[in-house]
Amino acid sequence: MAEGHVCGHHSAVTSVNQSLDEMDFERGIWSAALSNETDRLQDLLKHTDPNSLDSSGYSALHYAARNGHLNACVMLLKHGAKVNIKTRTGKATPLMRAAYCGHVEVVKLLLSKGANPLTQDSDGRTALHKACERNQSSVVRQLLMKNGQALSIVDSQGKTAKDLIPLENVDLLSVLHEF
Repeated sequence: MAEGHVCGHHSAVTSVNQSLDEMDFERGIWSAALSNETDRLQDLLKHTDPNSLDSSGYSALHYAARNGHLNACVMLLKHGAKVNIKTRTGKATPLMRAAYCGHVEVVKLLLSKGANPLTQDSDGRTALHKACERNQSSVVRQLLMKNGQALSIVDSQGKTAKDLIPLENVDLLSVLHEF
């Protein structure tokens, strides 16, 4: 999904005519992860690779993480979902998607399972960049406790995560000063 999308929402198809990709999505693990349908997800994982990508290049873990579905994330990881899997085009990880939306419990889970907070997407941004951009102070704290080196990483425009924080956000700037 593009960064402009609202966290926790996926556009629904309003047309009666669905494409094959749309029907595959709805029947696949991606829709179950997006909707936090853990019973259906459990059934689908019996015969589906948890790392399969939908037609847009996202895994089920990307959808579950972006929407803050902790139980779906746990289930996917137990079934072999790759914690550092990247989207096909933007090279985003589930950690980046959870950080962007402020899902601190999902961020903690992903970090505990080996998510790399220093990974950069196609724009050179890390999960810390994404969390700072969206003023997610609890997530910023978790990411920095895991690896403070993320503060020195610059994106493709030469900006650190700190550069993305609005100056008036004293709370988030104070979190950064702890590290």
